[in-house]
Amino acid sequence: MTKNTTRSGRFVTKSREPGAKPCDWPGCKGQGEYRAPKSRECLNEYHWFCLDHVRAYNKEWNYYAGMTELEIEADRRRDNTWRRGTWKFGSNAERTIKDGFDDAFGLFDDDRDGPASDARTGGTVYGAEAAAYRLFKLDTTATLADIKARFKELSKLHHPDANGGDKGAEERFKKINEAYNTLVATF
Repeated sequence: MTKNTTRSGRFVTKSREPGAKPCDWPGCKGQGEYRAPKSRECLNEYHWFCLDHVRAYNKEWNYYAGMTELEIEADRRRDNTWRRGTWKFGSNAERTIKDGFDDAFGLFDDDRDGPASDARTGGTVYGAEAAAYRLFKLDTTATLADIKARFKELSKLHHPDANGGDKGAEERFKKINEAYNTLVATF
């Protein structure tokens, strides 16, 4: 045994060293050797407790305190994938290939630059804006939230990394980004 340890019963304990952390439990004069997170939001900030008090703290502490059942389920599901995005395994294999590239939604069959009627203003939308609405297969009454949701869906589907680095997928992804920027600029 080293100079700073003593044997008492079954446990070996360290004697209090100068500069050691005191136990954070109110009224305790023991040494804070064991850490416990302060809260769910501050998992990297710790209380330091002696053995008896860390056991008491852990017995009462609940990570999910104050959360609804849906929030708990969502948090647990994010932990299943280490809080990283996922997609269905083999989803690329289920798509059909047209003209040498993968076009699961048939987005690139109709790239005309004709006008589209704007139901919001009663007028007509021309050029890049009309093409962007057609590319996203959205009506001109679509909200910003609808556009963002469709952009996210198309981005996941046509991202080059999701398609094995395919150059065709990269070009489609560029068109999707341009269309998204065009539509967002109208709001």
